[in-house]
Amino acid sequence: MNREDRKVPAAVGRVLPAIARAVDLIVEAVRRGGRLIYVGAGSSGRIAVLDAAECPPTFGTSPKLVQTLIAGGSAAITRAVEGAEDSAANAERDLRKIKLTRNDAVAGICASGTTPYVLGALRFASKTGAATIAITVNRNTPVARLADMLIATDVGPEILTGSTRLKSGTSQKMVLNMLTTAAMTRLGHVYENLMIDVKASNRKVSQRMVRILADASGKSLSASEHALRQSRNNLRVALVMLKLRVNAADAAKRLRDAKGHLRAALGE
Repeated sequence: MNREDRKVPAAVGRVLPAIARAVDLIVEAVRRGGRLIYVGAGSSGRIAVLDAAECPPTFGTSPKLVQTLIAGGSAAITRAVEGAEDSAANAERDLRKIKLTRNDAVAGICASGTTPYVLGALRFASKTGAATIAITVNRNTPVARLADMLIATDVGPEILTGSTRLKSGTSQKMVLNMLTTAAMTRLGHVYENLMIDVKASNRKVSQRMVRILADASGKSLSASEHALRQSRNNLRVALVMLKLRVNAADAAKRLRDAKGHLRAALGE
């Protein structure tokens, strides 16, 4: 298994240009007020649920910005819902329910490239005018012909025949990591390589925020902790405070004047 798993990063590396173009589509969608909607079934859908769930705590985004539709609904996250992936009509129904618009980007994820639920979602998304991305492991499948952008990671046969939760699933996880991380970086939710919009959800994250601020500002941990208190745990405001030596109110005003663009507020 380990020898086979080594093939996954190489397969992902071969499709980096397609991943970069897919990031462009996602960024354009978000900038025009749209969302990124993942659509998948089984293992592919669960991997998408995981990636979407990590975006709010990592990037400080709304849970509505990156969403996942999984065949069979929420019950399918923790157990197999047999036959749910076979309905293309359900995909259209689910997309209508979340009010898909032409401003959105829809990423259909399926290792086989033939899952009716994913194919139905991409067809409806294209008809709606939304940007479409297909993520699979075989470019010679129906899903490849339905999307604006195809990401096909050719990882080869699974060591356990037909078990696409192995190399196929690993490649999907790597691709989704790249799509959301690169897109959120382009959209300003990252400063250098730091999670500048992370939220203080528990003690561990609160301590991490202090270290992030110290790294970003070059100031001490105690100064960073003080600035965070003054900014009410807003990392962006605290960073402007420390770098420009201003108070919290002035830092917040600079960010508003820069329309939230951190580097513009810092004059960088």
